[in-house]
Parts: sequence; structure tokens; C-alpha cells
Amino acid sequence: MRTAMLAFALAALGLPAATPALAGDAAAGEAVGKKCLACHDLTEAKANKVGPALWGVAGGPLGAVDGFKYSADYMAVADSGVTWTDEELMAYLEDPTAYLRAKSGNDKARSKMTFKLKSEKDRADVIAYMHTLK
Repeated sequence: MRTAMLAFALAALGLPAATPALAGDAAAGEAVGKKCLACHDLTEAKANKVGPALWGVAGGPLGAVDGFKYSADYMAVADSGVTWTDEELMAYLEDPTAYLRAKSGNDKARSKMTFKLKSEKDRADVIAYMHTLK
């Protein structure tokens, strides 16, 4: 009941309601995020690996990590001005290639990232953790 009232109040004010990602647990996300360490740096050092460094990515523009060589398919989406909102991150982390195909309209687009984070709770937790990486 309280959640419904909050959503109604936010809608009345013209503000977006909280998404599942906003309800994530950053501490749990840090634990899940250990799966990402093989390919991504999560520290302030911002060292690119197989994947781009993820420090400061949440809320920023897609494809903007300095020094990382993105695929052409990824940059085609980035050039459209996409920002890493919680909703965009939720969709991307679930299936990166499907995300790029949907966003680009190119059914042959491919992401370098093949890892899929299928659990909605895990994605929400990781996104909450990513918001702490600033």
C-alpha cells in the first residue's frame, strides 16, 4: 500500500516512480559485482581491461570511457545519445547483444560483452553498487 501511495504521489508531481534498480542493495551488488572483475575495473584507477572501467559509468553517457575501444555496433547506439539510466543498465545487463540489437535496429549487432546477468535482483543490486562508484 505504501509503495502504491508513493508511486501515485510521484506521478502527481510529474516525477518518475522508483524502478527495481533503485531498490537494489549496493552491498549485495558489490558481492555480485565480483563476477565483473575478470573483465572490468571497478576502482577509481579506471583501468580498462577486456571491458571498459566502470567507475563513474552509472548515469553517464554510453560509450564514453576514455581509452576504451568500443565496437562499431556499440558506438552506433552511443551516438544516438543514450545515457546509462537504471532502466538502460537493467536492459543491457540482462542481455547485452539483445540490447544493442533492439537499440540499433540492426539484428546482426553484437556486443563484446557476452556475460548475461539474468536475475533482476542481481541486476538491481549491481546497479545500486555502480552508483557508489563515484
